Amino acid sequence: MSKHKALTGAIAALASVATLGALAAPALAADTTYSPNGKPVAELAKHGGAQRIATIGNKNAKNVVLFLGDGMGDSEITVARDYLKGANGHFDGLDAVGQPSALGDVQAGTGQYTTFSVGNGSKDSAVGKDGDGKLVANPNPGKLTPVTDSSASGSSWGTGTKTYNNAVDVDIYGNPQLNLFELAKAAGKATGNVTTAEIQDATPAVLESHSTERGCYGPQGKTDGSSNDALKRCLANQLKENGGIGSISEQLLDTRADVTIGGGSKYFRQTVQGGEYAGKTVWEQAKEMGYQTVENDPAAMNALEYKEGQPVLALMSDGNMPTKFNPSKATAQDPAKDANPTVCTMNDKWLGNQGSSLADMTKKALDLLEANPASDANGYFLQVEGASIDKQDHAGNACGQIGETDDFDQAIAYAMKNVDLTNTLVIVTADHAHTSQILNAQPAYALSTVLKTADGNNMVVSYGTAEADSRDEDGGYNGGDMAHTGTQLRIAASGPGAQRVIGLTDQTDNFYTIANTLGLASTSDDQKSLSNDAKTEVKLTDGKYVAESTGFNGDAVLSYELKDKSGNVLAASDSSTPVSGVRVKTAQTTSIALDKVAEGNEYTLTVTGRQSGKTVTVDFQAPARDSSDEKPGDGKNDVIASGKVSNNPKSGVLGNTGAAITIAALAIAMLAAIAMIVKTAKISR
Repeated sequence: MSKHKALTGAIAALASVATLGALAAPALAADTTYSPNGKPVAELAKHGGAQRIATIGNKNAKNVVLFLGDGMGDSEITVARDYLKGANGHFDGLDAVGQPSALGDVQAGTGQYTTFSVGNGSKDSAVGKDGDGKLVANPNPGKLTPVTDSSASGSSWGTGTKTYNNAVDVDIYGNPQLNLFELAKAAGKATGNVTTAEIQDATPAVLESHSTERGCYGPQGKTDGSSNDALKRCLANQLKENGGIGSISEQLLDTRADVTIGGGSKYFRQTVQGGEYAGKTVWEQAKEMGYQTVENDPAAMNALEYKEGQPVLALMSDGNMPTKFNPSKATAQDPAKDANPTVCTMNDKWLGNQGSSLADMTKKALDLLEANPASDANGYFLQVEGASIDKQDHAGNACGQIGETDDFDQAIAYAMKNVDLTNTLVIVTADHAHTSQILNAQPAYALSTVLKTADGNNMVVSYGTAEADSRDEDGGYNGGDMAHTGTQLRIAASGPGAQRVIGLTDQTDNFYTIANTLGLASTSDDQKSLSNDAKTEVKLTDGKYVAESTGFNGDAVLSYELKDKSGNVLAASDSSTPVSGVRVKTAQTTSIALDKVAEGNEYTLTVTGRQSGKTVTVDFQAPARDSSDEKPGDGKNDVIASGKVSNNPKSGVLGNTGAAITIAALAIAMLAAIAMIVKTAKISR
């Protein structure tokens, strides 16, 4: 072993220890650099730390509908309005929400919110990875980042916690943060998720999963199942075959929203790699879990009806849904464009032609939710995303983004006419600003499109944020590399509590507006208390032992440990990272196979909620097989023993910080690091 390699290994080991320390005591490890008038990253990265209106109260509503235009900054709204309606025109949806005069005496408000993140990618987190999926942790996670991506942005309003770009509902230390769907399900509410993107994409993903990498679409990564790039897309520790909580698609099924409509059907053709469904496709898993499934069939989507215990999973395209308008191409300055302005044309492949526009999908979701007894009793939360405003903005495609904004507007307009605004809060906003700008003339140093607007005038739309020159041989651009911008965004609301969006807020404030309006647990302490009544039953069914936990609604991940009578650990969950362990099925039963149990022996099972710190201990003896039986038990879910949460967690339990590493593990890692340094010193003599 060379001196260089030894030193490198020792440094890496110490870095790992530093990371473990960050997980155990995050506030000590984060960047504490202050901006002139702001909080340090260590404070901003805490749950609720970036709120601007934390002391403002909420009014209550039974339902909330959040409309999210991805990449829909003020410029994108204006571009679409000017083209489709004229400069003095009016959108039926976008311009009605938040406008007092549009809705009589219904409460309304319009404001702006900030969108910064606290890390420019996984490299700024404690759970970064290399190209082989291995953990590469930053020992000093967190960095103020003015321009967000969609996953960090969505995590902000989905959980109330600022995080790094690329993260899905985990903080900068990798700790899962409870999201609005989990909290709504814990409160008995119905939930719906609608998007024109792949359902695994960032915005829909923040309501269905926790992932250190936004590209961890399925058990085989981001493929159609014919190959496997999971280690390129996912932190290896998160994969189920490695003892993790699973990919975004797998967690979507565990979350079990009542209505899920979007794209990305090809990713469900992947084969599950670990757990009880290993060897089956994700589609097959969904069907076995009782979902009503629709694959790429608008007619079948429209025919869906509410069925008790059978949530809807309708994925309408292999990838992102086709856009409403055919693409236009931004090109370099050319006087000919002024003389021949572009007129956008309809796309024959748009699913709206087959009854699956975003408005159609919103209608179906609302119909299904309103038919759900949970909505009648407790209300619902629905998120609707117009996803490809962003995607076409990236591509310098003016017509594409305009058509998607129009599709989004019509979905909002439908909802405004068909929900009760006396008990439903409707919020319309975006996740980040984008590149398109309206100019007076074609720019010399950027690409542009000249459009003929509804009022007969030319409008120049400029695209100038690509980080590299990616123009094609014709000097045009549809490359997808135009970058986001960091400008604050419009947020508008109508219905109970709409005034909470007025003024300057932050995306994390939107979480609190929605959660508190619906009466959900929004603070860390209130969320932990959701697991106060958790219990675990050890059962014997068809000769197999299983632990079934319920009530861990304040947790996203469980740990477990099975010991024999002598205290030997026979089986335990992986606790190497915060996304290792057993994914909680909120408001459902979370099962753990106990394969190491043998008849007649005595055991102790401990199940711990990783977020709440609540622990259930079950002491039991596996029944001895009767000589006349083929199997112990009668195959009817025999309950052998059960236990309830103690509500008196021991000092240092994981839930106090949400970290996944115990002090013992820290000590072992430190000893290993010291041993490596000693060995290095000997070799270098």
